[in-house]
Amino acid sequence: MNVVVTGASKGIGKAVSEIFAANGHNLFLSSRGEVALYKTLEELLNKYPEVTIKAKPFDLSIKEQAKKFGVWCLEAGAPGILVNNAGLFEPGSVYNEPEGVLESQLAVNLHSAYHLTRTLLPSMMKKGSGHIFNLCSIASLDAYKNGGAYSISKFAMYGFSKNLREEMKPHGIKVTHVIPGAAYTDSWSSSNIDPKRIMEANDIAKMIFAASQLSLQACVEELVMRPQLGDL
Repeated sequence: MNVVVTGASKGIGKAVSEIFAANGHNLFLSSRGEVALYKTLEELLNKYPEVTIKAKPFDLSIKEQAKKFGVWCLEAGAPGILVNNAGLFEPGSVYNEPEGVLESQLAVNLHSAYHLTRTLLPSMMKKGSGHIFNLCSIASLDAYKNGGAYSISKFAMYGFSKNLREEMKPHGIKVTHVIPGAAYTDSWSSSNIDPKRIMEANDIAKMIFAASQLSLQACVEELVMRPQLGDL
């Protein structure tokens, strides 16, 4: 099965890519950071030489780039799984965050998934099967201090995913809203947070993979995960 993962060079995206490669699936990966992406590609190829793994850098916040990545993936046929993981956290508050933050957060956290999914869907619908995982956030459910435009964009991502779920029911395509709390990735490495206080990226990857293994007649609609001690 072909698996498409965005934001694949590190964190949750890299963990998701690895678990699918370890289980024999072909990967088509993208992220904005070319160096980190190709480093991840090299690591995965060395560990899983038996599967096809391809990677190409794109800035998916740009509509044309998102569509080009989709077209590139379709050269290998309709994907069986799409993981819309590309995202970026910019802290701030609505009343004082810099001009343009809302637009940039929406572009990265929502538009990237919207335009890539629209590019891939016709082939998936024609095939009559597939599974789309949309990485939302606990910030998609509750407002919190310093959330600002990020939280707004994640609420929008959640709405996109819920609408897509309803639309795809008759086409045999599953849609799962993945809603994780804090997980230790590079964005937390410079903080003073104890890694044992929050989840591991691999925790989210394991649950995404598990949800992808159900029978055709079963769909995990929402996957909410929090650290054992709760949100920070």
